[in-house]
Amino acid sequence: MIISTIFFDLDDTLYPASNGLWPLIRDRIGLFMLERLMIPADEVQPLRHKLFEEYGTTLRGLQLNYAFDVADFLAFVHDVPLAEYLQPDPLLQIVLQNLPVRKFVFTNADVKHARRVLRILQIEQYFDGIIDVVALDPYCKPMPQSFKIALQAAGEPDPYRCAMIDDIPRTTQAAREQGLFAILYGTDEPHPQADAALADWSRLPELLDVRN
Repeated sequence: MIISTIFFDLDDTLYPASNGLWPLIRDRIGLFMLERLMIPADEVQPLRHKLFEEYGTTLRGLQLNYAFDVADFLAFVHDVPLAEYLQPDPLLQIVLQNLPVRKFVFTNADVKHARRVLRILQIEQYFDGIIDVVALDPYCKPMPQSFKIALQAAGEPDPYRCAMIDDIPRTTQAAREQGLFAILYGTDEPHPQADAALADWSRLPELLDVRN
């Protein structure tokens, strides 16, 4: 296996899912639906979950049914105090610094949120670019088209030279179906929807055989 490019998911992958940041963002999505789209309170959470499951992001589902400013949505839901939830991970920093491959953030969030996260984690300098939900429009992970867009944006025509690291099994499954080596982050237990599982960043270079 020859890996030249690694795509990293952002939220709940480059920082621990246990820190509580994603539930806060999820609540902001619900608040936007309630306050800006005037969706009844008792319908917000069931609808948010339904759209996320059906379309990959609540945003994509909302776009098909409501008129609103996407930039306003993204700014609203990511208006959270990141520094209260995130802190640098020295091990992750070392691993990223020493991986002799190109590295991209591939996220269903927007580039502004991604850059804020990377800066707080002090790892922005290790990435060659960010492929965000705006660049993927009208698609998003795990839609097959999103991986084609990511490959094109990364300038890598061969998916078999790429790896995808994500915390959501349906995304790793979709990546694998597109030819990428799919790694499920957050567990060491093998998973049927991924080629490999990873909970300890120190194992990544050996797992991909991309050590210096």
